[in-house]
Amino acid sequence: MVISAKAKERQYAVSRFALLLIDVISPFEFPDGDQILAQARSIAQPIARLKRRARAAGIPTIYVNDNFGEWRSERSALVQRCLAAGSKGPDFVDQLKPDDDDYFVLKPMHSAFYQTPLETLLSFLGTQSLILTGLTSNSCISCTAHDANMRQFELYVPSDCSSARSKEEHQSALLQLKNTIKAKIGRSSSLSFR
Repeated sequence: MVISAKAKERQYAVSRFALLLIDVISPFEFPDGDQILAQARSIAQPIARLKRRARAAGIPTIYVNDNFGEWRSERSALVQRCLAAGSKGPDFVDQLKPDDDDYFVLKPMHSAFYQTPLETLLSFLGTQSLILTGLTSNSCISCTAHDANMRQFELYVPSDCSSARSKEEHQSALLQLKNTIKAKIGRSSSLSFR
């Protein structure tokens, strides 16, 4: 049986949850890139496992990624650049590269919502709850979480699926999100899609 692209798209037409992978497709060629990559390596497998669980539950995966100032870029070019020989972190990116049926949104700044079509996509999908993963917990994850909170999304930030330049920065960011916007923080394995 062959499923048309439109029918395939409809399989995610209504989903309370959406899984966001923020800035995981990265060349790590920026200040503190080495520090961030060193911490990020520990989150690749938990994010990949969570993505498989989400897929099995019919939850859409949305990559929201920095465009790194390349306004003519698109998904495959960015992935190829990050996997190229001599780039930093291809082992990290390879574990998390998008599948053909994943959504991909390029962003110009820290928040996944700022001047992107993300809010429109989430409305199309019927999403009420966001699971935020990726880089970094004290910057792009936090900015996205605050913007999502203003839009009244329920928020989950699995502690083992995001990182910062250091464990201390990461823990501080998670505590701030828990205390200020009531984001649900916990291990990805404890997340139930109900």
